[in-house]
Amino acid sequence: MRNWLGNDGNWIMAGLVTAILVPVLTFAAGMPFWIAAVIGLLVFAGLVFLLAPRRLFEGLDIKVIGRGRLAFARELLEAAVPSAQRLEAAAEDITDKQTAARVRHLAEIAADVFRTVEAKPESANAVRRFLSYYLPRAAEVAEGFAAIEAKRAPDIKQLEDVRAVLVKLEDAFVHYADSLVDDALGTLDTDLRLIQASLKEDLGR
Repeated sequence: MRNWLGNDGNWIMAGLVTAILVPVLTFAAGMPFWIAAVIGLLVFAGLVFLLAPRRLFEGLDIKVIGRGRLAFARELLEAAVPSAQRLEAAAEDITDKQTAARVRHLAEIAADVFRTVEAKPESANAVRRFLSYYLPRAAEVAEGFAAIEAKRAPDIKQLEDVRAVLVKLEDAFVHYADSLVDDALGTLDTDLRLIQASLKEDLGR
């Protein structure tokens, strides 16, 4: 499953490496167990640090963005993670290929929104409704489709109704994702007109 805001994979990987390293040093290399254990402990600590997942908003200048904006974006994303995970899990449970693909597409769009907000926390307010309303509702609808589909005698009309809602939700997801791109473009249209006017004045074309 997608790593939305980081996980404890560094601890698991460090533990696995250490579990293999200590016996190898003890039995294959003939090293005393206590020395192998000390080396294993040092390797474990080093790997935990080196493989630690990047923290949310790591590297951003809080003074430039503002502590309040950063806290708002963090709270919004962290609250949305369970819904994003449910959406992704529902896609795996759905057997209808077309619907499963649509739900996976919703999860991919959500991941794009997460990345954009993490890179630019000040954009969080523009997708607040998406993260707090549309994403949880999409997870519920996708889970509902999987539940109906799992019945011995699924209601075909009910499945079609859910499919229709998922299509509309896909439109809403695309709308909010594109709104972040539009916001990033800013004054591009104005800049283009000014450049064209300058070119016409200087080059006559």
